[in-house]
Amino acid sequence: MLAVAGLGLLAGCSTPKPLPPPVSVAATTPVWHAPLPHAGDPGRLVSWWTQFDDPLLPVLIDEAQAAHPVLAQALARIQQARAGQRVAASAGWPTVGANVQAQRSSGAATGFNPVSQTSAIVDAGWEIDLFGGVRQGVTAARARAEQAELGWHEARVSLAAEVAQTYIGLRACEAAVALFTREADSLGRSSALVQKKADVGFEAPANAKLAQASAAQARDRVTAQQTECALLVKALVLLTGAEEPALRERLATRNARLPQPAAFALTTLPAATLAQRPDLAAAERELQASAADVGVAEAARWPQLTIGGNLGIGLVRTGGSTSDALTWGFGPNLSLPIFNRGRLQAQADAARARYDEARAGYALKLRQAVREVEEALLRLDASHRREADARTAAEGLRSFLVSTEERARLGSASVIETEDARRLTLSAESTLLALQREQVSAWISLYRAVGGGWTRENNTPS
Repeated sequence: MLAVAGLGLLAGCSTPKPLPPPVSVAATTPVWHAPLPHAGDPGRLVSWWTQFDDPLLPVLIDEAQAAHPVLAQALARIQQARAGQRVAASAGWPTVGANVQAQRSSGAATGFNPVSQTSAIVDAGWEIDLFGGVRQGVTAARARAEQAELGWHEARVSLAAEVAQTYIGLRACEAAVALFTREADSLGRSSALVQKKADVGFEAPANAKLAQASAAQARDRVTAQQTECALLVKALVLLTGAEEPALRERLATRNARLPQPAAFALTTLPAATLAQRPDLAAAERELQASAADVGVAEAARWPQLTIGGNLGIGLVRTGGSTSDALTWGFGPNLSLPIFNRGRLQAQADAARARYDEARAGYALKLRQAVREVEEALLRLDASHRREADARTAAEGLRSFLVSTEERARLGSASVIETEDARRLTLSAESTLLALQREQVSAWISLYRAVGGGWTRENNTPS
């Protein structure tokens, strides 16, 4: 008992030193260095998808989140982590076990009389958590269970953004097909007209060949773009699990129309914005779990005390007589790690190194989060500022092309002039379409970068 008391005193003065506090989100830059989006009536981020002017997009996102294997995997990881938490918590409670045995034998030692032996023993034990190893194990398991739940939220945000980016890409692709088809039809008509002029000697044969080549290139662009659109439909089928014919039928209702998102407001303080990111919260839980793992490894270097006992009864029957016996035992069991060639110390050092790795990983994720938000903000601002000029250029060149085509019909403009005007117009309209897609894509990237509407009060899967 004196030894046990000494151990208790030793535990009070030998507990491992507390670890330094984890990196805080408040350690980010004090303000954003990129322009914040401005909107007169910004919508709520948590219900942002329903505020698009395209009702099909949120439906596709819901279908993907209901059927995609990535979320099923995340749910399975949650169940595993919760089971691990229960296992770790059970280590702090007493254990009770039973052993029942029956045997029948005979031999020279018993005069060849059969002997029947029956015994039943109940064992109980309880490890006294002197140095907090069990408690730290429970803390680590709880943190990893929370980390798994946060991973599920992060998977939902990422999947929603991926579906949206694929859907936006499809609508932009369809718009490009419409643009290229219009150009191909126009070039086909021009090529036929130039060929007729060449046939009667009013146009050089080389110009007719040039017009034919331009029309062929335009048709090739249409075919290539249609293939890209078909691949994006396949991607949506994979993401949502929908049947392709039914999905194509639904997609046809808004062909080539880019959905327009509602704006949402951001706070000027990065810490307040980044607190909405579930991946950062998950990295914080991993840091907490790694710190608790250090406590578990440190506790393993110190003596372990277990209080145990047993109660048993045995019956022996031979030669028509029966005898029984009742046994019991109770007492402490002290385990002392005296010599292990530094194995326990090495395990503690490895746990501390993993903690340092998790701490550095958390700091890296924090920096990456700041970068992702500011990149999305810059792209959003640039696309807004460039759109007006791109639209003016596209409209002006379209008018110039119409005028040039009219002059060509009257004979005052050459085929080469017309083709140059057409090429410039196609480039300007393609640039405008790419900017419009980039603007919507930047909003989606910003949605993902700021956590996609997740908050610490969100419900977790059961």
